Amino acid sequence: QSLGMYSSIKTFCQLNLNNRIHSVNRPIQTRPQSKNLAIRGQCKPRGGGLNSGHTQSNGRNFSSRNLSWVSSTGCVTSLAPKHISCSQPRRVKTEALFTGIVQGRAVIAKVVKKPDDFVTFTVQFPPAGLKDVAIGASVALNGTCLTVTEIHDGDVCCFDLIKETLRATNLGDLEVGSEVNFERSARMGDEIGGHHVSGHVDCKVIMSKIEDSENNRRLVFTVPGNWMKYILPKGFIGIDGCSLTIGEVEGNNFSVYLIPETLRITVFGMKVEGDTVNIEVDRQTQAIVDTVERYLTENNYTRS
Repeated sequence: QSLGMYSSIKTFCQLNLNNRIHSVNRPIQTRPQSKNLAIRGQCKPRGGGLNSGHTQSNGRNFSSRNLSWVSSTGCVTSLAPKHISCSQPRRVKTEALFTGIVQGRAVIAKVVKKPDDFVTFTVQFPPAGLKDVAIGASVALNGTCLTVTEIHDGDVCCFDLIKETLRATNLGDLEVGSEVNFERSARMGDEIGGHHVSGHVDCKVIMSKIEDSENNRRLVFTVPGNWMKYILPKGFIGIDGCSLTIGEVEGNNFSVYLIPETLRITVFGMKVEGDTVNIEVDRQTQAIVDTVERYLTENNYTRS
């Protein structure tokens, strides 16, 4: 039975590998800008590279119906195969993306609590931290993607938090004077120094141990529930919005190591044992684990 399971998993992985190779090797068509072609599928571009009806940096105003990818040469690239008709383009849903490279710390300047577990944060950012920000923009606070609702002078803006955000993240524990990690959403052309972070927090975990040495700090976290299956040695993980490499994994605990620069620019230098942090597991790891589990379940494989 073990040999049969190994053979099935090998076949499953090979089929997925072949499909990925096929999609990578598929030729991409490039057309002059006057011939807008549609992007097909669930593409999630970063920043303003998608033709979504907004004026781009080159000053051109594109139609919101013709979704297309604009290259640096001014051409429009279609991701649709030749046999797919582009006469009725599909609208592509975009979402904010983050890289896990924290840009600094912001301070909670005001907390307004309203009925039905609704809270508004007024947040003070460092100088130029809100450069070119607009109402509706996405900013991650402690790894939680929030929407800018008001902008004030002096690098100050507001965010609304609903019941689920307060429950699932450590933002509900903050008060006036608390500091948070922040990162603006990535734009086309930005360096991806960390990994793909969505800003959708999976759970809160407890910092159970802190070990300091001369030039680094080791943090140990205790993870609840079934999330440990996505946490693997040397894998990616987002902790309070910071992209970090997992160190050791043992039972329901895992560790990370921080250099002095990380401690300087993030809130980790202020954390103490017993504090909670927001965790976002790596989405690619999660997709692989869930897919394999589902495949084994559907084919009635059990642990031998």
